[in-house]
Amino acid sequence: MNILVTGGTGFIGRWVVKKFLDKEHNVWIIDNLENSSEENIADFKDRENLKQVMIASVTDSQALVELFKIKFDIILHLAAQISVQESLDNPNKAFNSNIVGTYKVLKHALKQKSKIVLMGTCMVYDLSTNEPINEEHPVKPLSPYAASKLAAENIAESFYYAYKLPVVIVRPFNTYGPFQKTNMEGGVVSIFINQHLKKQTLNIYGDGIQTRDLLYVEDCADFIYQAATNEGAVGHIINAGTGRDISINELAKSIEQNTEMIKHVPHIHPNAEIPKLLCNSIKANQLLGWYPKVSLEQGIEKTKQWLMKQ
Repeated sequence: MNILVTGGTGFIGRWVVKKFLDKEHNVWIIDNLENSSEENIADFKDRENLKQVMIASVTDSQALVELFKIKFDIILHLAAQISVQESLDNPNKAFNSNIVGTYKVLKHALKQKSKIVLMGTCMVYDLSTNEPINEEHPVKPLSPYAASKLAAENIAESFYYAYKLPVVIVRPFNTYGPFQKTNMEGGVVSIFINQHLKKQTLNIYGDGIQTRDLLYVEDCADFIYQAATNEGAVGHIINAGTGRDISINELAKSIEQNTEMIKHVPHIHPNAEIPKLLCNSIKANQLLGWYPKVSLEQGIEKTKQWLMKQ
């Protein structure tokens, strides 16, 4: 098949690209490199089935016209403004990238009747105290990032209901692993491991009792592949996680044994903090036959080994 991955040089995007290349599909990428690098896909540059890497934004109408001269069977729409803090500082950018960009991609998908898999986020969900979060859980966007991602989902759903466009919405929980950034735009696992390797203090925002369901990136890419290639997924919103959460305090201790190197600092955006994220993946299990394969301990070690080589 002909596959388009928007945001294909990004952290999750490069793993999705790898998955489809490994399955011998033809892959095209569009990415503006604002939050990524072509270095992320350097391993694939000699692959015959990596057809094109277009350096442009999905908000660039002219670039999209040029790109969509190719007929795509499936579009994996991962391009997005992804930083909660950046969205709080500059909501206009989040709305333009995530809402306008998604709408422009959807318009081209509709012309071609291409299946589109839209990358959602677990950050759209309302607070949860005990039960794992399933797809029926109420939504409550606590940041412009979450609001813009939810709006993008709603627009995609409208194309499914109004125009019968084959749409799948995926909501992976907190994804981590090799190629994730280790600065503030990265994830907590990569940041902590990097700080540990550099013998720096691991800074925990707030009290650290907030929990995360941490999904290894290759499991996430496999989930997206299954959602994209399973006809039964069309029209659905589907979560993916491990069904196990860990507090940020415990995560830090699992990476840094010297507790004197762990410090609590004031939260930079406390109002957008979600105290508990624990995924219910039963729908992905039943609909796609998908289950995560990599434990948190294995994933941390894989990420650590990768970062040690950088």
